Amino acid sequence: MTNSNYQQYKDFKSGMVAIVGAPNSGKSTLLNHMLGQKIAITSKKPQTTRNRILGILDRPQAQFIFLDTPGIHQAEKPLNVRIVDTALTILAEADLVLVMVDAAGKNKTSEDFLVDKLKSHKGDAILALNKIDLIDKTRLLSLIQSWSKVYPFKASVPISALKGTQVDELIDVMQQALPCGPPLYPPGSLTDMPERFIAAEMIREKVFHLTGEEIPYSVAVTIESFKETKENRLIEIQATIHVERESQKGMVIGKSGAKLKNIGEAARKQIQRMVGCKVFLKLFVRVQKNWSKDTKALRRFGY
Repeated sequence: MTNSNYQQYKDFKSGMVAIVGAPNSGKSTLLNHMLGQKIAITSKKPQTTRNRILGILDRPQAQFIFLDTPGIHQAEKPLNVRIVDTALTILAEADLVLVMVDAAGKNKTSEDFLVDKLKSHKGDAILALNKIDLIDKTRLLSLIQSWSKVYPFKASVPISALKGTQVDELIDVMQQALPCGPPLYPPGSLTDMPERFIAAEMIREKVFHLTGEEIPYSVAVTIESFKETKENRLIEIQATIHVERESQKGMVIGKSGAKLKNIGEAARKQIQRMVGCKVFLKLFVRVQKNWSKDTKALRRFGY
């Protein structure tokens, strides 16, 4: 680093912040709110996030590299084991850990498992008690006190990721805990995830939102082609929705193709907002029998 750069970043802070928590604790909702833009998919169904999602937040004297992780829990199925391994690997590499807890939930088994894994982390950890809009505020103090007994958090901040309550205060607390150093990414960067990856995630999110309870956990999405025609500013995308059984294929397609059309239309609009131009989206549905238990299929689908 040159002397001029050193002077510029002398009081600057930057670092990797792992957002960890039990399934459905609101990690992706918080990331999207902090960035002011959607890069991580969300739903009320647990294990929506399957990969690590990186989001970058620039502040005048800090740069946060947020790593949204899959929900940490005691996993048994091959897909879930890989998902949890991803989260634990990120936990070990982070400069700062943000532990998200659903203040209104009943995830004690998963939270106990997470705290046990957290003990191997040598850096600071901050507690975010999420979904405080859903509980009696008189319970907050006792919740914070009970969590302070199970782990030495540097700070505890009650928030509502959905409504944005006290999120700015949480960011201020995290900034104080970041290590000193220059930005790790060029200012103005949002993520390191390619657009085709985010597009696949957006399609999968719409499957989560528009199908029944059985379908989401059996779905993977691959992008077969992602082409931009510069003449008319159009991106053409072909994607495949993979399911595990023929009956699921019928549920995703729907009567006369109506369900698949709705999924495609909703995903196309969201992808257009991301890329800033028109999108032509063509969806296919393919049966990959028991893919979530197949090591080769898991690797091919990026897990």
